[in-house]
Order: sequence, then structure tokens, then C-alpha cells
Amino acid sequence: MPRTFLALFAPLAAAALALAGCGGSTTQTATRAAAVTSASAKSAAFISRLSVATTLGSTVPGNGDVNPYGIALVASSAGRLRAGDVLVSNFNDKANEQGTGTTIDELTRAGRLTLFASVDAERLPGACPGGVGLTTALNVLPGGYVLVGSLPTSDGKSATAQAGCLIVLDSEGRPVETIAGKDIQGPWDSTAHTEGTRTTVFVSNALSGGAAAGVRTVANSTVLRLVLQSRAGRAPKVLGEQVVANGIPWRDSPEALVLGPTGLALAPDGTLYVASTEDDRILAIPRALTRTTPVAAATATLTRGGALKEPLGMALAPNGDIVTSNGGDGEIVETTPAGRQLATRTADAKTGAGALFGLAIAPHGGGIYYVDDGENTLRLLHAPAPASGSPAPSGESTPAPSGGGASPSGGSGGGGSAGEAGGAYGY
Repeated sequence: MPRTFLALFAPLAAAALALAGCGGSTTQTATRAAAVTSASAKSAAFISRLSVATTLGSTVPGNGDVNPYGIALVASSAGRLRAGDVLVSNFNDKANEQGTGTTIDELTRAGRLTLFASVDAERLPGACPGGVGLTTALNVLPGGYVLVGSLPTSDGKSATAQAGCLIVLDSEGRPVETIAGKDIQGPWDSTAHTEGTRTTVFVSNALSGGAAAGVRTVANSTVLRLVLQSRAGRAPKVLGEQVVANGIPWRDSPEALVLGPTGLALAPDGTLYVASTEDDRILAIPRALTRTTPVAAATATLTRGGALKEPLGMALAPNGDIVTSNGGDGEIVETTPAGRQLATRTADAKTGAGALFGLAIAPHGGGIYYVDDGENTLRLLHAPAPASGSPAPSGESTPAPSGGGASPSGGSGGGGSAGEAGGAYGY
């Protein structure tokens, strides 16, 4: 499901506009990552009530692909897509080589897995430089079309990575179109917003300039806006494109293939938030739906450091806050549109660093879906079951340690009891 606006966000627009301003860039606000020490501020955080992590099911399909990256929620049934299911894209093959995964899973809320698509690089309907290695960029568009990014390698190493493309599949999981070109260089994540027959897709590029740059940091990655004509029965057509942010740092990483801009979330006022993974920042790009010039990343810092450690996946919480998953330590962090880091939750206490990637808010604010690529599972962070005995989600539940308020020095506050196992999650 495209990460679209929710009506309940509307009261937050005025506050967010004050942050974005009328110009083409925001002010650096590293100091906005100040710690929240009051109990009332912590309790206002969306994630403060989410204290149970439930494993819903394995994300490993029949061909053995591993390293789940992207998540997309299915809003409406079409073809093989069933409303309420979760799509997950896999980045690695059975041999665990990065940039070689070719499958998209479909999981029910109870964790039952079926294969939605297996993408054959030899049978793509258009150009995709380098082939197929499915990334975090994953959205469901109107009519049941699925958009997924590809940042491929030939051997799992960044030296062989190529530009890739965006692949469009129909609701039966068949590729029907590719989107490639000079402004698509390693599409790493995406978010989409639909109005009528037009869908605006924002794509973060993590490999601008190619892997030949080596392990040194290069500040030339971008975020691209694509406008698509998107409706049932007709494959999306590109109507226009515009780079809306540039100068974002990235570098090759032997462990993660690449560290670059990842998570994206669009606020009701048109501000686009971007997780800048390589330097532990969240960027704010004002007027992202309409701007005609790119914002330089150096001028767009919303918050930096504190509890952010290689932020990857991103989504907007029902209260309008920004929720990110840390690739560096297995934590989920909540940040306000003003740049204040409110709270953290431990989403993976076992594997920790390197385990988290894509995430999405469950329907009705019932929790946070996220992939755990340390365990190759789909998990749900949710509230504990009320005393009345509401049914708990299927799967294995464990307490999720609480992480207190975020500290500007990079630590997080004390832990404490994390709540009880099991829980209802608002469906």
C-alpha cells in the first residue's frame, strides 16, 4: 500500500509548516535531538505503548532467498494480492550474496507465506542495468501494480553493483515495465502518494556515480520524484521526474553493500523526510510534491546523532511523528516533526546491529511491521494484550525492551520492564 496521507494527520500540518518554512531548504538543527526527560513527553510517543515484539513468520521463500528489506501493505485485493497482507522483498539469494535476491513474499497477518513474484532478469520487459537485486523500495500502486527497486550485483560485492532500475509488476506478480535512466542509480527505498489517477513516487538513490567510488564517502546521492499515471487495468506511465534532494552522502560497505539515503516518508504538508544512513541524520525536504529545484542535503538536517545509528526504514506514525529503524543497533526511534527524538524501542535484542531494515505502520495504528534480516522474519511491535483478554497476534511474542528518551550524545536512557508477551494489535 502506498504510504499515503491519513486524515488524522491534518491537525499536524500547521506545526509541520512552521518547520518547513517557505524557502527551498531547512536549517541545520542538530541540537534539536535534545533528550526528552519528562514522563509526559515520553508517554506522548507513539512507540511508548508498543512493548511486545511478535514474530509473525519466516520470509524465506522456496528458492531460499534471504535478507528481507522492503515492506508494503496491501490495502485492496487484486489478482494474487489480498487486502491486509504484507509484501516483503528479498535482497540476497540462497548463498547470501547481496544484490542477488529476486523474490517478493506475500504474508498474511498470521504469518503464512506465499510467493507473490520471482523476477527473472532475462525476462524483464525493459532495461535494468545489471539485472535484479530487490531492495527496500517497495510500494503497491492503484490497480494492484507493485513497484520494486533493483540494485543488482553479480557476486554480492559492491564492486560489481550497477545502477539497476524500478520494476513494475501486475497484480499476478508478472513484470510489465521497467523504469531506468540517468537519475535512477541504485534505487534503495521509496514512498508513494496517490491523488486521483496520479501517483507521486519518491525514490532514494544509494549508488549515485557507481560503486567505483570505493569505500570513501561521496556526497552525491539523490532523491528523485517520479509522477506516474496510475490506474487499474493500465500499467503506470511516467509523466515527469525531478530530483528534489542531492548531495546526500553514501559509501561502499563490505557488510551492508552500501550505506546511503534509505527511508522516506511524506508528511501532509508536503515535507519529505529522508533517512541519511551514512551520517546518522534525518533530512527534511520542504514542498517535495511541487518543488522544481533540489535541496542540498547539507542545508536540510532535521536531527542528527542522538539515538539515530544508521537509520534505515522510515514511516509516519499516526501522531505525525517520524519512526525509523536503526541498522546500527536494532532500535526503533521516534522523532517529532520539530526534530526532537522522543523515545526508542528495542526491536531486535538478539542480533542487534544489521538486523533491521524496512518498516510500516500497521492499520489503525495497531503497531509497527518490520523485517528482521538477522532472523529472516516478519515481526510486529505492538501493545500488550489488555486485561480483558483480547486475542494476541499469531506467532512467537517476546517483550521489547523500552529505550527511554533519546540522548544527544548518542545513548539512550535506562531500560526497565518491557511489558508482557502477547497482545492485541488493533484490527
